[in-house]
Amino acid sequence: MIPPDVHRIARARALSRREWLRVGGLSCLGLSLPALLPARALAAPAKAIAGFGRAKSCIVLYLSGGPPQHETFDPKPEMPSEIRGEFRSIPTSVPGVRFSELLPLTARVAHRIAVIRSMCTDNNSHTASGYWMLTGYPHLAQAEVPASADDWPCLAGVVGALKPSERSPFSSVILPELIHNDNAPPAPGQSGGFMGHVWSPLVLTCDPSQPRFEVDGLRLPDGVTPARFDARSGLLKGLDAHFEGWTKGDAVASFSGIHRRAFEVVQSASSRAAFELEREAARTRERYGPGKFGQSVLLARRLVESGARLVQVNWPREPGDQMTGFPVWDTHKNNAPRVRDVLCPQFDRAFSALVDDLHERGLLDETLVVAMGEFGRSPRINPDGGRDHWGSCFSLAVAGAGIAGGQVVGSSDREGGFPASRPLRPQDLAATMFHLLGIPPSGEFLDPLGRPRALTNGGTVIGELAS
Repeated sequence: MIPPDVHRIARARALSRREWLRVGGLSCLGLSLPALLPARALAAPAKAIAGFGRAKSCIVLYLSGGPPQHETFDPKPEMPSEIRGEFRSIPTSVPGVRFSELLPLTARVAHRIAVIRSMCTDNNSHTASGYWMLTGYPHLAQAEVPASADDWPCLAGVVGALKPSERSPFSSVILPELIHNDNAPPAPGQSGGFMGHVWSPLVLTCDPSQPRFEVDGLRLPDGVTPARFDARSGLLKGLDAHFEGWTKGDAVASFSGIHRRAFEVVQSASSRAAFELEREAARTRERYGPGKFGQSVLLARRLVESGARLVQVNWPREPGDQMTGFPVWDTHKNNAPRVRDVLCPQFDRAFSALVDDLHERGLLDETLVVAMGEFGRSPRINPDGGRDHWGSCFSLAVAGAGIAGGQVVGSSDREGGFPASRPLRPQDLAATMFHLLGIPPSGEFLDPLGRPRALTNGGTVIGELAS
């Protein structure tokens, strides 16, 4: 028997945005926050596996474009220059573990992080390989693909739907912008996919590096005072009472929670305060770095501290980087100066600050941190001094949620091109993230047509991270 909640989700998808505004009454409040909050779905009972549910929240740092493993977590100092590049390796706080010299601050917190050096998708497409990393399900395409309503829901959306926050109106958030390729629409793997918009993360397009920045939709509209807002909230309650019989129907009932919690976004002092970065000490803001990425990572910490379940920080594009040959981490040209002068310093500063800051606040054990891209870069440097797309083997870093730091999971071959041991796939990472967040990775949910769907594509929890 299909639970009534699933029918409500399916019927709710059929309502247009205009109908939602008309039914919910938010249009008369001057608000525009449709479908912010995903609906619950069903999952199988939890299995008794070590580490289950240790994490109350998760921060994903998505290094769009594909960070080079050689210049970050898997240097190859004994290889010739056309493979190792021009940078040295340096010791870390863990004996025997070395990172690139471009990550000196991260090297100091290596005892708090675990590095995976054997992730692989065997797919060199930004969007298709990225889709796999962001959803845990492989895409049928090997080339660049647009987003589709038939896509698998992204990990952020699944977490927000199956494990909604109990303390914040925000369950899953993406900031400061969506991922997209050069002159292309947003990449797939960033929405609720076939589960509809109610499963999509809240996308906050913003620049937290700007003084006293604001996010559209999270403040009272011009001319609407708090008293007037409360009055309009009362008007909405009156409308609900007037249509009480009708609103008990399944489709409208599914929206009652949405517009109620939309009010919470605006009314909740703690939710609004999370965006007030000026509350942070100048030293803390400086610690994360003054740029858009660093301040976005700081905002992510503030959001999870206020109760958000999952916040994904995408590496932001820079003005004028379209079709330059090296946008974001896509260093087809001039890899060395790009990672030395722009990319690694920002990541090194923000990532290490986040890990240390969470630790100092007593939040690291209950916050899962994942730093990853869609793939890595080619072992050999090309004639333009760049490294090309490489999905056959790449690195990522994880921390928090009780994970034993100071470990390296898997290894790459001598050139850093293929796994030498413990090859892992994105579905294994997805299963581990679900597990640590208290979502049974072997569970199922029902799609809008009532069909059971497996949470992971055969993924296995990475035991070294969950023990």
